[in-house]
Amino acid sequence: MQIRNLLAIVLMVVVATIGYETTRADTYTSPSPAGEAYTIQGEYSGNIDTWGGSWGAQVVSLGNSRVSVFFYPGGLPGDGFLVDSNTKKLDAKLDGKTAEGSSDEFRVSIGNSRLSVMDLDGKSLGDLAKLNRQSTTLGAVGPEGSIVLFDGTGVDKFRDASLVDGRYLSKGCESIESFGDHQLHIEFNIPFMPKDRGQGRGNSGVYVQGRYEIQILDSFGLEVKDNECGGIYQVAKPLHNMCYPPLTWQTYDIDFTAAKHDAQGGKTSNAIITVRQNGVIIHDSVELPSHTPGKYPEASSPGPLYLQDHGNPVVFQNIWVVKK
Repeated sequence: MQIRNLLAIVLMVVVATIGYETTRADTYTSPSPAGEAYTIQGEYSGNIDTWGGSWGAQVVSLGNSRVSVFFYPGGLPGDGFLVDSNTKKLDAKLDGKTAEGSSDEFRVSIGNSRLSVMDLDGKSLGDLAKLNRQSTTLGAVGPEGSIVLFDGTGVDKFRDASLVDGRYLSKGCESIESFGDHQLHIEFNIPFMPKDRGQGRGNSGVYVQGRYEIQILDSFGLEVKDNECGGIYQVAKPLHNMCYPPLTWQTYDIDFTAAKHDAQGGKTSNAIITVRQNGVIIHDSVELPSHTPGKYPEASSPGPLYLQDHGNPVVFQNIWVVKK
């Protein structure tokens, strides 16, 4: 009995050490095994004349053959949609390679990279075409004098770091070098986890100075909040939800001014941060009154870049810093 209990404890420790991401069949790090649930998901754009012209749509997979469809007048977030505009939403069911659903106003049919909108009698109102947006700063090269922390060739600039597929940086590490005022460019990729919700869906975080977290999460199509992707955790929600679908490379470009302290260690000014997600400003000169939970407390000294491990297989590439 004691041996059996000991083996059970050892097994629990091994599972906890490995992380559930390696055992979950519904966690995908590449599109091909994800099937039609991922193929249907994504962004669509086009005209619906009876609704007033240009519209964008985001189709979000919820697992178990269910999807939600969010419509944005004017275009997609960051590309025509005005934040205060009224959106439309309905739920649809995936059957084979097509998803169909209806509300009390209209119907949709999604498949073959098209999203068709119809009235309740089946008359066409317009078609939206699927597109795959790319961040305007994806692959950006640091200016002369920048410090390259990760270029895919090694992890020597980080503590507790490892490579994924021999070219991506895994989460759960921090830079050896510390930084004060600086600019940061970082690219991240979130797994596709259609059956998960909230903080269990592609969670990680970029901790500037190891103190201030810019949340990483699969928040595609969701309401902007401080604990969703792009949020400064417990401090500020993003101006826009600029999340792309999971398994799409996304970017943060961060301009950071550290908190200032006097000779006695008293703080004289708060840290200030500006964040661009996928090339669009989501935080504009926001003051940070204190550190956010999860790593190091606020201090007068420089701090490292920390990439949070929250149990999901988030990976990073092309990380560089410019000291100011």
